[in-house]
Amino acid sequence: MNKFHIVILLVFVLGVLRASGLSENFYKDSCRQAETLVRNITWSRAQNDSRLGAKILRLHYHDCFVRGCDASILLDTAGTNAAAEKDARPNLSLLGFEVIDEIKSEIEKVCPQVVSCSDILALAARDAVSFPFKKKMWEVLTGRRDGTISLSSEVTGNLPGASSNFTTLKNIFAAKGLNVNDLVALSGAHTIGVSHCGPITRRLYNFTGNGDTDPSLDESYAATLKTQCPNPASAAITVEMDPQSSESFDAHYFTALKQHKGLFQSDASLLTDPASAKIVDSLLKPDSFFSEFGKSMKNMGQIELLTGSAGEIRTNCRVVNA
Repeated sequence: MNKFHIVILLVFVLGVLRASGLSENFYKDSCRQAETLVRNITWSRAQNDSRLGAKILRLHYHDCFVRGCDASILLDTAGTNAAAEKDARPNLSLLGFEVIDEIKSEIEKVCPQVVSCSDILALAARDAVSFPFKKKMWEVLTGRRDGTISLSSEVTGNLPGASSNFTTLKNIFAAKGLNVNDLVALSGAHTIGVSHCGPITRRLYNFTGNGDTDPSLDESYAATLKTQCPNPASAAITVEMDPQSSESFDAHYFTALKQHKGLFQSDASLLTDPASAKIVDSLLKPDSFFSEFGKSMKNMGQIELLTGSAGEIRTNCRVVNA
């Protein structure tokens, strides 16, 4: 490749980044310390909370799939207005809001009304997962702006559920501009964190309505889950999403999946499609998973963006500006 072709390639890459409305180091002139503040506070909190990566990653995921990555998941229900996204049933178990609040508060002290809550959330999700590695596990482009609308009624149909089959998952992801590779790679987020028993009760105890267990679930794993999750489910009990590896961000999720130990029906469904199953095989090695997960996180982070003069920069992530 000669110098001319290199220049053309660079122009093309820069053009793609600008076309998305995002860029690297978006705040280098307006708030140079922004990304460092996000990392330092997130890492400080992660030292005392081994599950912070799973919590903030889930927040970011649930945000982006409803109205795009606009921090609408962070908004509280205001007065007599319609319930906000965080009050929808699938979002009631979300955690980590207070960490985003702390980061925003500290950034506002040095760069008022400059750094969006949506960028903070995207950066904190990366940094929380990256803490054990002490390096960035993927690049986060910035330049998002915050939305002003948050409706619990919009969650259903936009957010994939634990019992979703492959077709449903594929269609929801496609509607967000994501492909099957993104679907499988991002499902790997289930390698960290826990779930309440509710989403798997039917799968364990009444899969077809006849008191049976999902036959696609490994029998010994199903038996173990039954010892942990009673029927009816207790809201106080949680189980690992990646058995015996739920605090390590690694490729073990895909190994467990191949052993038919995916916790949710949505996990198991990845093996029901030939193309998806092939991608699962390709992500069994950690380096492959880390690489593809990073690419798909970039893709997810660009769903239905608000940039430029759209939206606003909230001063408080929980409420729209007055």
